[in-house]
Amino acid sequence: MQPLSVFLACAPGQEPQLLDEARGIGVPGPRAVPGGVECDGGWEAVRRANLRARIANRVLARVARFRVTGFPALEAALREVDWAALLPADAIMRVDASVAKSRLAHGGAVAGRLADAVERAGFAAARDGSVRLMARVDRDVCTISLDTSGELLHRRGHKREVNRAPMRETLAAGFLRAAGYAGDVTVLDPMCGSGTFPIEAAEIAAGFRPGRARGFAFEALPSHDPDRWAALLAEKAPGTDLIFHGSDRDAGAVRMSGGNAARAGVGEACRFATASVSDVVPPDGESGAVPGLVILNPPYGGRVGTGSLRPLYATFGRVMRERFAGWRVAMVATDERLVRAADLPWQAPGPVVDHGGIKVRLWQAAL
Repeated sequence: MQPLSVFLACAPGQEPQLLDEARGIGVPGPRAVPGGVECDGGWEAVRRANLRARIANRVLARVARFRVTGFPALEAALREVDWAALLPADAIMRVDASVAKSRLAHGGAVAGRLADAVERAGFAAARDGSVRLMARVDRDVCTISLDTSGELLHRRGHKREVNRAPMRETLAAGFLRAAGYAGDVTVLDPMCGSGTFPIEAAEIAAGFRPGRARGFAFEALPSHDPDRWAALLAEKAPGTDLIFHGSDRDAGAVRMSGGNAARAGVGEACRFATASVSDVVPPDGESGAVPGLVILNPPYGGRVGTGSLRPLYATFGRVMRERFAGWRVAMVATDERLVRAADLPWQAPGPVVDHGGIKVRLWQAAL
């Protein structure tokens, strides 16, 4: 039973970057929709998207769609789904539902009918189930989706240590693509935290597949093709000669970054150093000979306010103007006043993106 379509979910605001990425990872017919990208390609698209998509948070298989105007119609339609062809016999299903602008106005009741349907078909359902099945009723059209990822896709298997308020790898990949990064120049993050931006950039340059070191929910489904999956995993990455750089005034963060890079397999391509922003200089050597991209996710201020951060942003801007001629700068920020304190030739900012409940935008400048 092939999915009707495959949905790659992402942080709202990063749909254009995910669409651009989807066109290059081998999924057919990608098209941007609110909250992500929809594509064709069935289970092969599921495999490719989970393995190769850097910006997606999860991959959903749309397995059924029907019009419903009442609960009897919903129950009848759910009885027609071939659950045995979709669900693993030994798994416990977690069932969720949401409703928008429909006559079926109660999401909990929809979820209950869905749980009843899978249980009548011989499957178990519980709130803490290991396989997630979702119903979405929008304008009286019910779409049933199966989560094929399991854990969110930013959990790639190598980032065991993080500092406070870390940026998810999926968000970082979206911001790198929005900044025009294509794996062809060096990247430097002068406030690197746990190393997300340099590590992500190094993986992109090396051609590493983000899902290479983890498992996925689709591997337990009846539709899983182990031979095809093994073939995709066996594809070789080209590697890179570039070196990627990160620095932070916190020595613990620098230690975390090095460990995370080593576990990701890009330890030889990354250099991390303990340094304040005022001490940052363009890297020496072959990778630094051509100006690259400075990208960072600086502190936002939060409850302590933004006034104390103005000197930090101003120092960053001065260092960029004085030492990084020819480089591009990309900054993730939430307060325009702090961004302006850097006094760089900023372009119009990108769209608002949700970063752990904080609304941020990407600001860019060419020096």
